[in-house]
Amino acid sequence: MKNSLKNKWQGALARNRQALSTRTAKVGGYSFVLSLVVLAILIAVNVLASKLPSSWTQFDISAAQLYSLTSDTKVVVTNLEQDVTIYWICQAGQEDTVIDKLLDRYEDLSDHITVVKKDPDIYPTFAQQYTEETVTNNSLVVESGDKSRYISYENIYEVDTASYYTTGSVSQSFDGEGQITSAIDYVVSTDLPQVYLLSGHGEAELSQTFSDELERSNYETVADFTLLNVDAVPEECDVLLINAPTSDISDEELTMLRSYVSGGGKLVVLSGPQERADLPNLQALLNDYGVTVTDGVVVDNNRDYYAFTAPYVLMPEIQSSEITDPLVEGDYHVIVPIAQGLTVGENDGSATVTSLLQTSDDSFSKAAGYAMTTYDKEDGDTDGPFSLAVSVEDTASGGRMLWVASDYLLDDLYNSYSSGANLDFVMNGLSWMIGDTDAVSIRSKSLNYNYLTISSSSAAWLKVCMIGIIPVGFLLLGVDEVLRRRKKV
Repeated sequence: MKNSLKNKWQGALARNRQALSTRTAKVGGYSFVLSLVVLAILIAVNVLASKLPSSWTQFDISAAQLYSLTSDTKVVVTNLEQDVTIYWICQAGQEDTVIDKLLDRYEDLSDHITVVKKDPDIYPTFAQQYTEETVTNNSLVVESGDKSRYISYENIYEVDTASYYTTGSVSQSFDGEGQITSAIDYVVSTDLPQVYLLSGHGEAELSQTFSDELERSNYETVADFTLLNVDAVPEECDVLLINAPTSDISDEELTMLRSYVSGGGKLVVLSGPQERADLPNLQALLNDYGVTVTDGVVVDNNRDYYAFTAPYVLMPEIQSSEITDPLVEGDYHVIVPIAQGLTVGENDGSATVTSLLQTSDDSFSKAAGYAMTTYDKEDGDTDGPFSLAVSVEDTASGGRMLWVASDYLLDDLYNSYSSGANLDFVMNGLSWMIGDTDAVSIRSKSLNYNYLTISSSSAAWLKVCMIGIIPVGFLLLGVDEVLRRRKKV
């Protein structure tokens, strides 16, 4: 019995050896080993690829470049010297894909940045230590040391309804990079520039868009600052802003402002035509540098220089300067409504005055101002062209002044009409004034679709071409080819 089993076992082994020694078995063995090697290589390549930065393995082909980081972000992030944590507050399975990929790019850019997910279902009270707002899914918290900033999902995906009641359209944009980079810059900065807001002369409140942009660009604002109870503008004031005053400053305030600018201070003034009061003391700040203000409201009858159907809603030519060059390069237009005309003359050489926005030769200032009844030129009106905004730099002290001759430049509606160029103009001016050429100023990325709009006559012509002319042309070519071949035969 044992010998029989042994013989059977030895016979089976012999047959297996014989089978394995055949050509077919050898080829099969080689194929199996080669398959294992290829599989091992594929696994190694996948493991290696997973370790590479996402910017090397994923390409941004979105129309708005949603996943790409600008040079401003790279400057801020690559120069980090302290650790920054970005808390991503999102429920499991509800992660926003765009935010996910964008955060990967930030992590890849610096070892000092760490992204940590916090599920509100698991940590329901986590966000309460950073904000009192109702926290929505896919919001962020950026923290470094004892400083933090909360970024709501609504601020990442912006919806602008300012033009809804006039054009029926709502614009959408993605501001993820701008919000995150600004927050990183904020939490690692020790000294932030301070903007003082002068009060006491009927100044207008800052528009919500402007206020939000100041915060996003890391400017601290000091509201309700008055010159009545101080001897001079505080040294902590990096920029003094006078926004649309309706009454004039006093002689004493004029003296203090003159000393402030001539001593190296930075002043921004937005002041247009007044309906009930004159502002000679305030305008004297411009007169000191050879710039005169023309009474009335500027009208431009050159159709290329005004927006919509209102010749007083001006679309001036942007002159070249450090403030305006980014707008020129981006082919943007600044819209200046209800403005006064400025004329740049000679000064004593103590300052450099630059015209920033210029009307056409067809412009003139309506002396009737708000009481005008026609857009045509009348007796008493002053011929243009005019400057609508100027920059002044005191060559001796380094003092700087930005003057915009309109109260409504930063109005949310007109800023929306200009696609944000009005706001960019003033923000560029602030950066120029404080000498912060690397200020974080990242435009949000539009999510709107660009539709091709054509007239009905053009549409009809396209139909004739596509349905009639082109097919008939190909048919005639085919007939011609057939006839030529028959002739050869």
